[in-house]
Amino acid sequence: MGSRLMNQKREAAELGRIRTGYSRPNPDPDKGPIPVKSKTFVLTSHSRAYIEQAAKLYGGQVEQWTPQRSTIPQWRVITAAAELRAILPAGDPLHQYNEKWSGGGCERRCDGVTEKLSGKPCVCLARFGEQWHQRPATQVCRPTSRIGVFLPDMPDLGVWRLETKSHYAADVLAGGLDTVLQATEGKGLMPVRMWIEQRTRVVDGKTKQFQVVMVVPSLPKLRHALSGPISTAAALDPASLDRPAIAAAPAEWPNYLAEARDCRTADAVIAVWHKATNAGHGSDELLTDLKAIADAIAAGVDPSTGEIHDDQDDELGPDADGAYDVEVIDDEPDGEEAPAAWPPVAQPGTGARA
Repeated sequence: MGSRLMNQKREAAELGRIRTGYSRPNPDPDKGPIPVKSKTFVLTSHSRAYIEQAAKLYGGQVEQWTPQRSTIPQWRVITAAAELRAILPAGDPLHQYNEKWSGGGCERRCDGVTEKLSGKPCVCLARFGEQWHQRPATQVCRPTSRIGVFLPDMPDLGVWRLETKSHYAADVLAGGLDTVLQATEGKGLMPVRMWIEQRTRVVDGKTKQFQVVMVVPSLPKLRHALSGPISTAAALDPASLDRPAIAAAPAEWPNYLAEARDCRTADAVIAVWHKATNAGHGSDELLTDLKAIADAIAAGVDPSTGEIHDDQDDELGPDADGAYDVEVIDDEPDGEEAPAAWPPVAQPGTGARA
């Protein structure tokens, strides 16, 4: 067995990003690109093949694109999809920090109490108080939420990282995921629906428009989300959780069909049927199969091989004068009971059982 570095996160490979906005060129060449809030998801990746597949699945045009503060071109598609179906990996997939970035990289990364890069108390809280997040992004950190999800209809095994820098989205994401993690303990995959929701909020008499990404379990019923981990198969096909299970015949049941094929008379096959019904194993399907075997035996056909018994054909044939031997059989021979007749077979769709 291999060994691992204990201080590594061991996260799945990141195949691309899921974004809720993009930028367009500024008509003023002296100013930077204009940010645009997208009503649909934007997928970006270093791999053109991934983005081409995303365009086929979710709509949109494939285009080459270079992120701000980067010289490395990537590929992106502004999709037509306002909703995505995804799967949360096991564990806690949400990472949140208050971050401030500049051309030199990340200047501050804070958990709301301690600034991680310097080890000092939260700078924004100390300087601007509880409502620091209402300050311009040039002055304070931005609440940054990142969550990695699987897109089951995309190629290859890896996560797509959703990133949002909204204070309100951070609360929505954390609250929804914590409810699910409380039920599953992060021990299994969870299918989810993600969509972009436009919201408004009145602050100091001013209406603020913002958007959040909703991430909710995609399951037939709420009880499925709160009843513990689900299987990988159920995560890929959530509707299967609400389908009735198909009961299979227990392995210890006798093989009535094999027993019937070893019979030499139709009456013996009828006896097999009654044995099955007395044991509670009778069904319309079994009855139909046993009757077919009995009919084959009566016609002189070996049900196991399909061969015709010539000696039986000779005994039943006419003599040289064209006459048939006639054997008279009493209705109820002494000391024996007449074999029971076949029960009627239920017609398809009636639901009747023999």
